[in-house]
Amino acid sequence: MADKTQEAGGVHFPFPFTPYSIQKDFMAALYQVLEAGKVGIFESPTGTGKSLSLICGALSWLRDFERKKRQEEARILEAGAAPLNDGEDQSPHLPSPSSCQETPGTPGASGEPDWVTQFVQKKGERDLVDRLREEQVRRKKREERLQQSRHHAWLKSAAKRPRQEDEETERLLHLSREMLAAGMGSEQLDSEEEELVLAEYESDEDRAAASGADEDEDDLEEEHVTKIYYCSRTHSQLAQFVHEVQKSPFGKDTRLVCLGSRQSLCVNEEVRGLGSVQLINDRCAEMQRSRHERNGIPEEEEAAAGRRRRRRQQATCPFYSHERLQLLRDEVLLEVKDIEQLVTLGREARACPYYGSRLAIPAAQLVVLPYQTLLHAATRQAAGVRLQGQVVVIDEAHNLIDTITGVHSVEVSGSQLCQAHSQLLQYMERYGKRLKAKNLMYVKQILYLLEKFVTVLGGNIKQNPNTQSLLQAGTELKTINDFLFQSQVDNINLFKVRRYCERSMISRKLLGFTERYGAVLTPSREQPRLSGFQHFLQSLQPPGTKAPAAPAAEGEDGAPRLASPLMHIEGFLAALTTANQDGRVILSRQGSLSQSSLKFLLLNPAMHFAQVVKECRAVVIAGGTMQPVSDFREQLLACAGVEAERVVEFSCGHVIPPDNILPLVVCSGPSSQQLDFTYQKRELPHMMDETGRILCNLCNVVPGGVVCFFPSYEYQRQVHAHWDKSGLLARLAVRKRIFQEPKRANQVEQVLMEYSRCIKRCSQVGGMVTGALLLSVVGGKMSEGINFSDNLGRCVVMVGMPYPNIRSPELQEKMAYLDQTLPRAPGQAPPGKALVENLCMKAVNQSIGRAIRHQKDFASIVLLDHRYARPPVLAKLPAWIRDRVQVKATFGPAFAALRTFHREKSGPSVSLPT
Repeated sequence: MADKTQEAGGVHFPFPFTPYSIQKDFMAALYQVLEAGKVGIFESPTGTGKSLSLICGALSWLRDFERKKRQEEARILEAGAAPLNDGEDQSPHLPSPSSCQETPGTPGASGEPDWVTQFVQKKGERDLVDRLREEQVRRKKREERLQQSRHHAWLKSAAKRPRQEDEETERLLHLSREMLAAGMGSEQLDSEEEELVLAEYESDEDRAAASGADEDEDDLEEEHVTKIYYCSRTHSQLAQFVHEVQKSPFGKDTRLVCLGSRQSLCVNEEVRGLGSVQLINDRCAEMQRSRHERNGIPEEEEAAAGRRRRRRQQATCPFYSHERLQLLRDEVLLEVKDIEQLVTLGREARACPYYGSRLAIPAAQLVVLPYQTLLHAATRQAAGVRLQGQVVVIDEAHNLIDTITGVHSVEVSGSQLCQAHSQLLQYMERYGKRLKAKNLMYVKQILYLLEKFVTVLGGNIKQNPNTQSLLQAGTELKTINDFLFQSQVDNINLFKVRRYCERSMISRKLLGFTERYGAVLTPSREQPRLSGFQHFLQSLQPPGTKAPAAPAAEGEDGAPRLASPLMHIEGFLAALTTANQDGRVILSRQGSLSQSSLKFLLLNPAMHFAQVVKECRAVVIAGGTMQPVSDFREQLLACAGVEAERVVEFSCGHVIPPDNILPLVVCSGPSSQQLDFTYQKRELPHMMDETGRILCNLCNVVPGGVVCFFPSYEYQRQVHAHWDKSGLLARLAVRKRIFQEPKRANQVEQVLMEYSRCIKRCSQVGGMVTGALLLSVVGGKMSEGINFSDNLGRCVVMVGMPYPNIRSPELQEKMAYLDQTLPRAPGQAPPGKALVENLCMKAVNQSIGRAIRHQKDFASIVLLDHRYARPPVLAKLPAWIRDRVQVKATFGPAFAALRTFHREKSGPSVSLPT
C-alpha cells in the first residue's frame, strides 16, 4: 500500500514505500516547477530513486492539475447554466430598445458602446461554456470506451473477423500472383517497372487540395489533454522507466503510451525484413501514401488502371485498419505497457503498434518517447507530438547538448556522392522521357548539386572515387553561405529541393531501380545500356564486398538491404538550410575521394531547443550527474531565449552516509613525483611508472574490484605496454587479476562477466589475489550506464584530466563561436575555454559515479592529477562528492586515509606502501 507523505503546502505524494528525505525534497521542488511553469535542472545521483521521484512528483502534480481544472469547469458551467438554460436554440442576448434609448451610443472604456462590449463578453462566455461542454462529452465518451475495453476478449473477438478476412485476401492475392507469373510474365514485368517511375510532383497548393485522410478517419483526431512527455536516450532506459511506473502507486490508473521507431514497433514481417531504419521508414510511408491515393486516372491511361489498382492493393499494409487501430488505441490506454508488450498486442490484434500508439497520444496522460523523437521538429510533428501547454521531462540529460548537436549534424562521403550521382544519372537516362517537366527539373538540380559537391572536394564525378587521389589534403571549415558560393550552388533553392526529395520519395524510387538493375543483370534488351552502370557500381564497393543483391536473391536469403546513398545525402541538403551563423560545413580531404567527406556541424543547439521551451508549460532537465550546469544555462537555455528567472536548479545529496565515500585528490606519487598528466608529460616513462606504483599500493589495501579510467584508448595501451616491459604489470597481477576494456562493443559483456566472476570467486576462496583491476577509458563503453556496485567497484581511479582534443577543428570552431556569441562573465574564463573544462569534468563525473549505486554501498574515489586541487575544478564536481573531497599534497597521507577507510569498511587488509 502506498505510503502518503505530506509535503510543505499540503501536497500529498503517493509513494510505494517511505521515501528518503531527499526524495521528498525532490518531489516538492518538481511540483513547484511544474505548477509555476518553470524550467528545472534536477540532479539526483544514481541510487537515490530518481525515476520514482520523477514519476510520483510529476503525476501528483498532474492529478491535482486535472482536479482543479474540473472544479473550475464545473464552476463556469454552473455560472453559465442560468443565462444559457438548456438553450442550444437561444439567440444571443441583445440589448432591449429601452436600454438603448436610456444610454444612446454611450461609449465604454474601449471606445465601443456599452451594449456592444456586453454582447462581446457574453458571446465569449457562451463560447467558453460550449467548448467546456464539448470537452465533457468527449471525456465521457473516452471513459466509456475505455471501460468497455477492459474485457480483453472483446478486443480479440473484434480482431478475429478482420484477421480471417485478411488471411483470405492474402491467399487470393498469392494465387493471382502465381497465375500472373505463369501466364502473364511480360505484363507483370511492365507493372513492376512502372512503380519505379516518379509520380507527377504536386505543388503545396495542389497537395493541400488533393490530400486528406479517408472519410473513415475523420474522427481519429482528439483533443490533446494536458500530459507529461518523458524522454530518455535508449529504449532500454525507457522500458525501465515504464516498469517503474507499473510498480508505482500510479500504475493502475495512468493512461500511458510508449512511442518508438518503426524499426521497434513494426509487425509487418515483409517491412521488418528490410533491415535498414531508412528503408523501413520509406517503405511504411510509401504504403500509407498508396492507401490515401484516389482514383483519378485519365482516359489515355485506362488500359493500365487495372494494374495500378492491383499494385495499390498489394502496397497497402494489412496491419493498418481504422477499426483495429482504434481497438488497439483503447487497449494501449487501458493499462501501462512497455514496447515489447505493445508489439505483442499489435500482433494479436493484427493492428500496427506504431500508428496505434500515435492515435493514443491525445488522450494519454504520460507519453514515453526517445530523445530523437522529441528533439527533432520534423520527427516530432510526424509522430503527432504537440508540445503547446504540455510538460516535458528529459531524463539522462547530461549529454543533452551533444545529443541535439548529433541529431542535427550529418556527414556524407565522396563515395556516397559519386554513387548517388551515378545511380540518379542512369535513372534519368532510362525514364527521362516518362518524367513530367517539374520532376525532370528537380532531378537535374540534384545531379548538379552532387557534381558540385564532389568538385569542391577536389574530385571528378566521372571517375572512380576509390582510385581518385586528391592533390590537396587537410580539413577546411566554411560557413554555410561560403560553402554554397564556393560550390557554385548558391543559385539553387535548397528549401524547394529538400521539399521535393521528401514528397516525391525519389530516394525510394532510386533504390528500387538500383536493386532491379544494379546487381544481377537479366538477359534483356536493357543489358547493353546498363552494363556500364553495373560495372561502375561494383567498382564503388569497398574491397572484399559485393554489390547489393537483387530483390529475388534478397528475398531468398533474407539479407538486409542497404539504404540508398541519396537517402543519406538528403539529410545533408536539409542541414544546409540552417541559418548561416548557426552551422559550419567541414570539408575533409583525406587522400582519396572515397575517404574524403563533407560534414555539417551544428554550432547552436539552442535554435532547435528554443521551440520546446517556448511551447511547453514547463521543462525538466534531469540526470544523475548534471554538473557543471553552466553549459545548460548559457549554451542551451539563455541562447534559446529563456529568462534567468524561469530557470530553477535543484541538486539533492546522496542517500549514502557521509562516511561511506572517500574522495581523494592526490597531487604526487610514492616517489614524490608531481602527478601532471598534461598531454606533453603523461607519456614520460617516470609518469607511467608513478601511476603503476600508485595502483600497486591501492591494490594492496582495496578489496574486490578497482576500476581505473584513462583519458584515451591509445594512452591505456601505451601504459599497459610500458608496465609489461618494466615488470609493474606482474607486480599488479600478484594482488589483482587485470582486465582491459575492449574496443569492440560486442566484447564488453564478456569482459564484465569474467571480471565479476573473478571478484566473486576471490571473495569466497580467499588467498593472495584479492579481486580484479579493470583498466577502462573515459567516454568508453564502461564510463556510462555500467553498474559497478558493491565489490565490483570499491575504488575508482581517474588518471589525469580527460580534456578533449583541443586541436580538433570542430572543437576550435565551437569555442570561437561561443567566444563571439556568449558574454564573458567578470573573473571567469572565456566561454570557449570554459566549454573545454566543462566537457572534461562532465566526463570525469560520469566515470566516478559508477561505484556508488545504493544506500549501503561504499567506495573510494582517487583523482590522480595536481590540477584537480584547483578550486574552479573542484567546484565542478557533484555536490555529494565535492563536500567530502580531501586534497592530499603527498602520497603518504592519501594512502593512510585509504587504508583506514577500507579497513573500517571491510576489515583488516595488507598495509604497507611500496
